[in-house]
Parts: sequence; structure tokens; C-alpha cells
Amino acid sequence: MENKANYAIDNFDCGFNCSQAVFSAFCEELGLNKKIALKIACSFGGGMALGEVCGAVTGAFLVLGLKYGNNDPEDKFSKAKNRLLNRDFTARFRKLHGYITCKELLNYDITDDKQLNAARQSGIFKTKCPNYVRDTVLLLEEIIAENT
Repeated sequence: MENKANYAIDNFDCGFNCSQAVFSAFCEELGLNKKIALKIACSFGGGMALGEVCGAVTGAFLVLGLKYGNNDPEDKFSKAKNRLLNRDFTARFRKLHGYITCKELLNYDITDDKQLNAARQSGIFKTKCPNYVRDTVLLLEEIIAENT
């Protein structure tokens, strides 16, 4: 549904990071208060501020965990299903974009101040990142629809 994707992009455009934008698009329908969701996802933006796994991807993992994860250590089925869905999501994202890390997706090392400034000046956070956010939401919607 394009509305969730637009909502996530709007959140990203107004200043929330990629992980927050993705997670907040799903949180309330999954029973989590939006303010709490934004706080939970805050540390995952920019590849956990390290240029590692893209925040949109970690936002997807948060969504999948909230929807399908286990909250009982004996619930091996939910734990296994969540792991499989994370792998499925990752494969689909890689098929679209080739990579899942910020360093590779952006082709900048955002932990280096000079490269971070160069990335900002290039406008990459406004051109590429919204696409990652949108595609993540759309992939999540597909996966959730297939597993409902």
C-alpha cells in the first residue's frame, strides 16, 4: 500500500532517520505507541551511526520482530519464523539494491567526517535514502500479506 510508504518517506523528509521512518509506519497497527517506536528505532539510523546495516533494513527487522517474534523462550516456531522472514526480507532488499549496508548503498563511509560532509553535499540522503525507505515499506507489506 503506497500510503504507508508515503507516510514513511514524509517522516524521513521531516527529520526522522530511516529506521524510525520505517518502524513508525507499522508500529501502531502492531500495538506499539508511535512515540515509543520512534525512540526504539532512533539508534538504528545511519547503519547504527556506523555505516553498517541500513537503518531502513533494521527498521524492517523491528517490524518483523514486533509482528512475528517470540516473547516466550519456549516459542521456537515464532523465533524460527522471524529468522526466516528476516532472511527473506534481506534477500529481496539485496535483489533490489545489491547491498544492505550504508557504506555500500551510499558509497560513502559516513563514520568519516569528510565523507559524511561530502555525502551531505552530494544530496545522497535526499535522493537515495527515500528510495530505500519506500522499498523497505513495500517489501514489508508484501511479506506481511504473504504471511497472514
